[in-house]
Amino acid sequence: MDVGFIGLGRMGLPMAGHIQKQGASGRLTLLDRFPERLSELVAGGAELAGDAREVARNSDLVILMVPAIGDIDALLEGPDGLLAGVERPLILVVSSTTSAKDVRDLQARLNDLGAPVTVVDAPVSGGVEGAEGGSLSIMIGGPDSAAKAVVDVMSATGNAVHLGPLGAGQVAKACNQLIVAAEVVAVAEASLLAERAGLDVARLFDLLSTSYAASRILEVKGPKFVNHDHAAAGPAKFLIKDLKAVIEEAEVSGLRLVTVDALLGAYTALTEAGLGDEDASVVQQWIEDSSARA
Repeated sequence: MDVGFIGLGRMGLPMAGHIQKQGASGRLTLLDRFPERLSELVAGGAELAGDAREVARNSDLVILMVPAIGDIDALLEGPDGLLAGVERPLILVVSSTTSAKDVRDLQARLNDLGAPVTVVDAPVSGGVEGAEGGSLSIMIGGPDSAAKAVVDVMSATGNAVHLGPLGAGQVAKACNQLIVAAEVVAVAEASLLAERAGLDVARLFDLLSTSYAASRILEVKGPKFVNHDHAAAGPAKFLIKDLKAVIEEAEVSGLRLVTVDALLGAYTALTEAGLGDEDASVVQQWIEDSSARA
């Protein structure tokens, strides 16, 4: 299939590179606000589009890796938008993290417009290192035939699994982010408890990595907690949107979840304190600061 890719930042750029290197597409058309960073992909045969309309005109399948549903709406509209370039059936792959309701509503709006566009949600997890290593987890929701096409293309970037109908990918990502947020806070709290009790936190985390507490979060973010280094890999403020999606889905399901309100409160408060652009592990600093004021 001819593939378009819009949004080639720290996640999207290496993802598009894996799609190109593994021959997962026919023509590969790219669009980004900073086209100069696409030079290597263009040298490898990708085409650089001038606008979203051109991406749609060149593609059977378009992957969107942009921040939010509002950015997707902006890409669709206007004389230079995606919809203006749709000349044949198009699969629109939402790899942005939104909510299940957002992607379902998007499909409904496209249906009302009579656009021959099938939406598939395919949010990812694994961070920048997963994108660079081609080891992302890609959570796919949508009708079978379109979802299969997305699996075929996005398997170049990691483990792509079709989990159910449209919205299933976003529900899966919400579940992922609930676990991630809870683990980050728990490891932050554990690091501070251990440190103030005089333990060597690095040695403790090495030991815990062989215990029931072992996790990917402990492995990847453990050094950040040991060194109190919260340089951003994924900004903490993004978890606010993710946790609100968890709450929305829990309400739809009639569930009263135990942890999500406390987690949302923590990440909202630290963002209001000016720490939201730091890594999610900055919750460690926020806990320290809050404790000093108590």
